[in-house]
Amino acid sequence: MGDIKVSARTLLQDLATGRAVEQCYHSDARWWGSHPLNEKNGVEAIADVWRQLRRALPDMERRNSILVAGECKGDERTSMAVEGRPLVASFCHYQGTFCRPFLSVLPTHGVVHLRSCEVHRLVNGKIAHSWVLFDLLDLIRQTGRWPLAPSLGAEGMWPAPATLDGAVNGVDPAQGKTSLELVLEMQKALHDFDGIRIESMPLEHYWTQNFQYYAASGIGMTRRLYGFRVHHQIPFLNGFPDRRGAGHYVRIGDGNFAVTGGWPSVTCTHLGEWLGLPASGKTVNMRVMDFYRLENNRIAENWVPIDILHILWQLGYDVLGRLGHACGNPATELRRKSG
Repeated sequence: MGDIKVSARTLLQDLATGRAVEQCYHSDARWWGSHPLNEKNGVEAIADVWRQLRRALPDMERRNSILVAGECKGDERTSMAVEGRPLVASFCHYQGTFCRPFLSVLPTHGVVHLRSCEVHRLVNGKIAHSWVLFDLLDLIRQTGRWPLAPSLGAEGMWPAPATLDGAVNGVDPAQGKTSLELVLEMQKALHDFDGIRIESMPLEHYWTQNFQYYAASGIGMTRRLYGFRVHHQIPFLNGFPDRRGAGHYVRIGDGNFAVTGGWPSVTCTHLGEWLGLPASGKTVNMRVMDFYRLENNRIAENWVPIDILHILWQLGYDVLGRLGHACGNPATELRRKSG
């Protein structure tokens, strides 16, 4: 397992510094990523993602904050067959000078850090599957073109783990199993909710007193259980009171770290205001990952990449379309409804 982590570190670093994508990915590889990139099949389609990113950040560096590996624990709710297979998960920033547009986001010609949370499956030394959530809304924030109501949590660059041990080469499957088990117990407790009192979720049994919650841009960062509830959980439940888990393709533990994620992870109906958008009554799927660091078998830090732009797209708000218009590429045809 340690060899796979080292191989993944090398491949991902090489991709950031310009190595040919076909040398890192299998020819029939599959890639699932943030809206509007979504799903890519085959190495040429994946290479196009890297061409766009390299054009935008020609001097970019990949800076890993977390890099963990483990055998995936199964989840009967998902159709993605990865149970028992080794996966590598990473939270990093692609840092560089933003010189050309990236997915309709205008360049600043200054330094930016594109947050990315990723899961990769390697086969025979190359990547076969990737799940990649770029925080494009945070990149937009760095350009000064914020498209939403002000976030309730704090916005800013996510820090590395407080212990600075998130990207070591070794693998600790025994402690990782314990870490993952506690995380799954906590996630189960999220559904021990009477629908009325937020205190009915017994989360205080799973988190440290001063735990830090780093949510995707648009939600922002919070601290301690009080901050988590008032800045994120209560607004989210008011907006999506019927939220339900949809299954995980990744469930791994490595030492004091654990990672889960689904495609989608959550399904729900937009029945109340959220991120400043009034209720639409629409059902949405949410692509979510969770990276956890534990201390003494309690969660001390939680990094939560969410494909916010994809959620907004499903609600009828095309953030990148509006940015494209601002770049001189307005829509010239009506959006046609399917069905």
